[in-house]
Amino acid sequence: MFDQVADAVRGLVPPELGSFRTQARRWGLKAWFDLDECPRAHYEAQVVSAKHVPGAEVLAIEVGFHLEHPDDRENAAGLRPLVAAEASWREELGPDAVAGPFLGRKGWCRLSEAWIDPDLGDPELCFELADRLAAYVAVVEPLRTDRR
Repeated sequence: MFDQVADAVRGLVPPELGSFRTQARRWGLKAWFDLDECPRAHYEAQVVSAKHVPGAEVLAIEVGFHLEHPDDRENAAGLRPLVAAEASWREELGPDAVAGPFLGRKGWCRLSEAWIDPDLGDPELCFELADRLAAYVAVVEPLRTDRR
């Protein structure tokens, strides 16, 4: 499924943001700009264990922006401009977007949302994920002060 998400999202991301790269895996997709390797700050859609998402019984899919630096301070610094700009992204991303701690890992940060117990067999799911990930990219990338 995430190979299909990657194909779809590539067509939705504004080209003026840079050279868009993706890496699909069985349980997720990472996306970023310009660099050959995925940086610690990137966009992601991934399956998450229910134990990390309140209200989920089986699993969740998380979609949004991640900060996964080994240094917690670097993650917090990357999240600060996004928290400060909440008024500019909240209208577009809506009430389900959360800027805060990572789901299931201490020290990492996110601006993302979780879809609780989605039907992974739904043929429209890959297009919905691509559309939502592209929305995060279009809204978040211009706000980042640590773009590399």
